[in-house]
Amino acid sequence: MSSDKKWAMVIDLQKCIGCDTCTVACKAENRTPPGISYNVVIEEEKGIFPNVTKIHIPRPCMQCDRPACVQVCPVKATYKMENGIVAIDYDRCIGCRYCIVSCPYGARSFDFGEDYSREMIGYNEVQAPEYGIDRGKREKGKSPIGNVRKCMFCYHRLQRGEEPACVEVCLGDARYFGDLNDPESVVSKLAASPRAFVLQEEMGTKPRVIYLK
Repeated sequence: MSSDKKWAMVIDLQKCIGCDTCTVACKAENRTPPGISYNVVIEEEKGIFPNVTKIHIPRPCMQCDRPACVQVCPVKATYKMENGIVAIDYDRCIGCRYCIVSCPYGARSFDFGEDYSREMIGYNEVQAPEYGIDRGKREKGKSPIGNVRKCMFCYHRLQRGEEPACVEVCLGDARYFGDLNDPESVVSKLAASPRAFVLQEEMGTKPRVIYLK
């Protein structure tokens, strides 16, 4: 995979129907434990009754170019990859959770070691190969238990030439994914649209997840 790629995601809020298929697909793909969802859909109500409308705002990790989480990590476990993705080195993470506090988007969670073993036979037998690393069985005392976790644009899928799971399953085709360094890519053209905006722009984090009004 070329290192000059800078991955980004564009989400069209006019197309999002709030079905939560992305949330379910993300949990299934990354086998996240109870209490951890890398991708959630926030519902916001606008207007005054009876003229009320609802909008749905999917919220993955913003993969910021100026990530607050990287600045506060005391052991440099959180870092910015060359491809634009903000990663977590589970073997370095000490679970201090400073990054959770610093993230203005609430996109990080702590793995307390809970699981779905009562609901799903064999749940702990295999983990998703996050960041392209096969960690085998999910066991107490082994990462990512005791670590902070988050969306990484399904990096293991990108390594196979596939799109993130949430993009692949979106029923409304509301998500677009690609190389923001390529001026001819769909995401580059959409990011230049007058409809484009980012969440909490005033924070100066420069998110790589861009929304269309």
